[in-house]
Amino acid sequence: MNPQASLIFAASLLLGTTITISSNHWIMAWTGLEINTLAILPLISKSHHPRAIEAATKYFLTQAAASALVLFASMTNAWHTGQWDITQLTHPTSCLILTSAIAMKLGLVPFHFWFPEVLQGSPLTTGLLLSTIMKLPPITLLYMTSPSLSPTLLTILAILSAALGGWMGLNQTQIRKILAFSSISHLGWMAIIIIYNPKLTLLNFYLYAMMTATVFLTLNTIKVLKLSTLMTAWTKIPSLNAMLLLTLLSLAGLPPLTGFLPKWLIIQELTKQEMAPAATLISLLSLLSLFFYLRLAYCTTITLPPHTTNHMKQWRTNKPTNITIAILTTVSVMLLPISPMILTIV
Repeated sequence: MNPQASLIFAASLLLGTTITISSNHWIMAWTGLEINTLAILPLISKSHHPRAIEAATKYFLTQAAASALVLFASMTNAWHTGQWDITQLTHPTSCLILTSAIAMKLGLVPFHFWFPEVLQGSPLTTGLLLSTIMKLPPITLLYMTSPSLSPTLLTILAILSAALGGWMGLNQTQIRKILAFSSISHLGWMAIIIIYNPKLTLLNFYLYAMMTATVFLTLNTIKVLKLSTLMTAWTKIPSLNAMLLLTLLSLAGLPPLTGFLPKWLIIQELTKQEMAPAATLISLLSLLSLFFYLRLAYCTTITLPPHTTNHMKQWRTNKPTNITIAILTTVSVMLLPISPMILTIV
């Protein structure tokens, strides 16, 4: 892609995100979401492969529908209350429509069907943007409207997302689809706590974004898209594969890695809110995702592929590891000991 075009799209992405997260008026928030959608579409379809065009079309249709619902919810609320302020969302119908719209924007169950397909059709770098930056504006809107939303509805959506994200990722062989279902599962954890402690949702999102960025950038460095090619990729940069193993286990939420911190705090907060059954259920459902993370981790560090005849060993590259990956990996693995300091900042 032309460097000038890439610069314009990247600037538009930053502009759209900034407008949405800093606005108080619904129309400005909607404008930011639209700028974001239009900026990411050329990045999804830049390979001109039929699957990429299909992914861009699916993404456009779902995001356009979700944006229309956001506009409809805000107009209904303004009609009944005379308020266009995001934090003044008080009308029950508007709250319901907005929850559906943001669930569609994020890819929460039952509006999740577009996300794995879009991620599968996109390049790894665009997939990283879709999984992290594109999720920030909708989560910010949820954060700002969280006092008015229905706790029951969000808890149901969250538990369904954790269940389906774990369950549907079990039999996947494409890594991008596995990461898409992992994203859906993590969004379930964020949605369940947003009413009770919105700051925990943001902390979870930041840590999830860092860990996912590490995984996507590592896969992009070793040029791997499928589990079968991941098995032979260890010969390229063995040290990077070892760090990918730790990052995947951190994404799964195993102690003593960074990914354990948000899950531990969310379970603690749910127990304080007398929602022990929901905490137990979502914890058990995260075991499903743990299975496919372990499968990925196994394929990452396996030193001989099972079907040796079908695979050619890769050449080891002397290319130095990117400093960004090094920093992100360190953060993705080692933040748990300084969790008291993180909590004082948050």
